Amino acid sequence: MRWSDHGSSIEISLPKPFSFKECLRFLARSDQEVLHQVEEGAVLKLLKVDGELILCKVTSTGEALNVAFLNTSPSTRARVCVADFMVEWFDLEQDLSGFMEVAGRDPVLKPFAERYEGMRILCIPDLFEALVWAILGQQINLTFAYTLKKRFVEQYGESLTFNGKTNWLFPSCERVATLSIDELRELQFTTRKAEYVLDLATAMAKGELSKEVLLQLDASAIRERLLAIRGVGAWTADYVRMKCFHDRTAFPVADVGLHLALKEALNLERKPTIGEIEEHAINWKGWEAYATFYLWRSLYGEGV
Repeated sequence: MRWSDHGSSIEISLPKPFSFKECLRFLARSDQEVLHQVEEGAVLKLLKVDGELILCKVTSTGEALNVAFLNTSPSTRARVCVADFMVEWFDLEQDLSGFMEVAGRDPVLKPFAERYEGMRILCIPDLFEALVWAILGQQINLTFAYTLKKRFVEQYGESLTFNGKTNWLFPSCERVATLSIDELRELQFTTRKAEYVLDLATAMAKGELSKEVLLQLDASAIRERLLAIRGVGAWTADYVRMKCFHDRTAFPVADVGLHLALKEALNLERKPTIGEIEEHAINWKGWEAYATFYLWRSLYGEGV
């Protein structure tokens, strides 16, 4: 992905199709979100590179993403890291032409692909964050999952205040590995989820698990390695493959939001069964993750 340096900002070229407006709508879907701020056609995101906190303001010209540095002038290496993060976050290396072809032939996906054309999966580049977020979301509604994340981030994450607003980083695995079950229980984690998160933090802090090592494996081996982690079942593994590893074949088929979106799209009186979903998904082969993401999009409004 091509990008250029403009001193106080960098500019990253955009693939086609790309809809920044739709990406912002996804990012703004919860008022409990603390890891970014959506405001006036922009999103603010705090990153940390080599110990330096960098507050980025991301806007789009339609042809490029503009990433302005608000609080510092980062080093050349840091600028490269920021560009890499943005490419991952907005899934810019994914060629969506194949998805548009698949969706155009599918009666379920076609109206959503047309309505939300250019929306990208908003990824979670950090493996620890992706896994913890997925674990937090198990067997609870999305609103409470965001509440748990907000408490967790504000208690144990680093922050930077700029223009009177506080911007947060997700807690590091090293920091979380020092915590106790009781400390997480105080945030309303269940004992089991607290155990899962602490085990994961310890493994990653020790270097026993890393994204870099998993990226050397093929998709099926990544899934098997994720399933071997305590607290990670099929839904969690597939969600993390989708959001962290850019695997467009990842399919969290048991996802409650997917079931609800299909119920509404098909005008059913009940949620579809797993078998019925898998039958529909035959038409989505190779693009199951994007099909899921576009169906999720149908569940929230037209704000921003």
